[in-house]
Amino acid sequence: MIGRAACFVVALYVGPLPAIGQEEGWRHGLALIGAPEYEHGFRHFDYVNPDAPKGGLVRIGVQGTFDNFNLVVSGVKGGLEAGISRVYDTLMTRSMDEVGTVYGLLAEAVRYPADYSSVTYRLNQHARWHDGRPVTAEDIIFSLDSLKTYSPLYALHYKNVSEVKKTGEREVTFTFNETGNRELPQIVGQLPVLPKHWWEATGPDGKPRNIGETTLEPPLGSGPYRLKSFEAGRTASYERVSGYWGESLNVNRGQHNLDEVRYEYFRDATVLLEAFKADRIDYRTENIARQWATAYDFPAVHDGRVVREEFPLRAMGVMQALVFNLRQDRFKDEYVRRAFNLAFDFEDINRTLFYGLYDRIDSFCFGTDLAATGLPEGRELAILESLGDKVPATVFTEPYRNPINGTNQAVRDNLRQAMRLLEEAGYDLKGGRMVSRLTGEPLTAEYITADPSFERVILPYRQVLERIGIGLSVRVLDPAQYQNRVRSFDFDITTHVWTQSLSPGNEQREYWGSGAVDQPGSQNIAGIKDPAVDTLIERTIFAGDREELVAATKALDRVLLHHNYVVPQWYSLVARTARWNRFGRPVDLPRYGGSAFPDVWWYDPALAARVGTSR
Repeated sequence: MIGRAACFVVALYVGPLPAIGQEEGWRHGLALIGAPEYEHGFRHFDYVNPDAPKGGLVRIGVQGTFDNFNLVVSGVKGGLEAGISRVYDTLMTRSMDEVGTVYGLLAEAVRYPADYSSVTYRLNQHARWHDGRPVTAEDIIFSLDSLKTYSPLYALHYKNVSEVKKTGEREVTFTFNETGNRELPQIVGQLPVLPKHWWEATGPDGKPRNIGETTLEPPLGSGPYRLKSFEAGRTASYERVSGYWGESLNVNRGQHNLDEVRYEYFRDATVLLEAFKADRIDYRTENIARQWATAYDFPAVHDGRVVREEFPLRAMGVMQALVFNLRQDRFKDEYVRRAFNLAFDFEDINRTLFYGLYDRIDSFCFGTDLAATGLPEGRELAILESLGDKVPATVFTEPYRNPINGTNQAVRDNLRQAMRLLEEAGYDLKGGRMVSRLTGEPLTAEYITADPSFERVILPYRQVLERIGIGLSVRVLDPAQYQNRVRSFDFDITTHVWTQSLSPGNEQREYWGSGAVDQPGSQNIAGIKDPAVDTLIERTIFAGDREELVAATKALDRVLLHHNYVVPQWYSLVARTARWNRFGRPVDLPRYGGSAFPDVWWYDPALAARVGTSR
């Protein structure tokens, strides 16, 4: 299941309705496997402090820029502001201490038939936009239609919704074009709901608003925050809404405690770090190992005003990798792609650049029990055997392994193997260059990135590739250029990150499915188009129980790995964070929420007084 927002439950102040569990077919929550852990009428999630104080400001740093508040066209036009989702409520919201389980937010109840052919949501009668108008069934229909019309990403995400219509005063029914897909009711619950009346009105300039275009007009929302102020490309500040309609809901108690959440933008990662050290930013996640090891030696760390803390990442698997654009002929040969992996000296990079803080990724579900290991057996083996010769023969005989470098001898051995593979793929070494025997063209590629810090990894890699006759150029683009080129698949090689939930499902079609190959903005940026992969995706989506889901996901993972579609990079199974010590938090954080900052944290005036302020 895609990790976008989702939810479901009854407001504590809803009138004297019968318990939802007693109403025919209506449910207070949805779980992909089994039943929700929280029963109807629960007071709050276990991982929050229901009496957390409200108040204070948190400043969060963002590398990049923004020129848009309209999430409908995100991924297509402009750069979306990072905090805009705080303005909107969705139909459902997830529990951060359960796997694939959601409870109600805008919706107070949900029901669906046994074959999952449709789902009906009943809106909470108290749900309101910030202008006081009720959230309606018409808003939900308008939101879905707009997202499918103007966003290729959302069109793909909601492609299984064949019809949506109002079926009651506060009820909306979504009908699906397939049955048995257990995840579709939850996917619909992730829908960001937009105000139809606002978008169809005129703006302050007297012109009709256009939901198909970018905008810097502060949007109308229904969520716990509203946009307070902004300076395009530099800063955006959100204030907690006084009288927010959902403040007393059980799914919201103990959350959204900060009075103001401010996003500060920086073009350069080094400047962003210096801004944190200068107390212009309150909290950061450190993604550069060198900086985690060396850059936090300053007085505020030593005297405890700045706290460094690592939080385990249990909620998702990750594949970060060098990704080939398979739409280009030169990368269609698996031997060519494997040669690039053989030349990648992770061990040396980890030692010299990363201070040994990373692990090499060896799965598209790295860090979870969904990762394929060893040789297939049991249910997974049966699934793979049913595909016969449509999958690589090696999936049955060889566990996937990344090449191991790190020593001169290992590097030489792997480069010799890479050259043999390139020769089998139709290349000859001529004048120091690998040249195609078919076209006479040298094997070259351009690597693009929007992150200058990747140059220190890619430039040494380029030198190694040159030893086997491959030419690699490196180009650092500004974020907008990079986004546009990746959206339109105008690249040779780039770095991409796919995240996997603990209950994979329909998003797999977007990640690896043939139907997403030619869809601009899709997550299948590699251009994978393979019938066996498509079959395994469907086995994952329609798995009948957890055991089958795990087996199908492992089979899919194994096939993707053995095709060598990517060169896996590195990952840490902990989030490395640093914060100015002004914030309190619950004793027990949610198991699948990482640090859950700032959602369940709060501003602590006593701590803040000891830290001091530069605000």
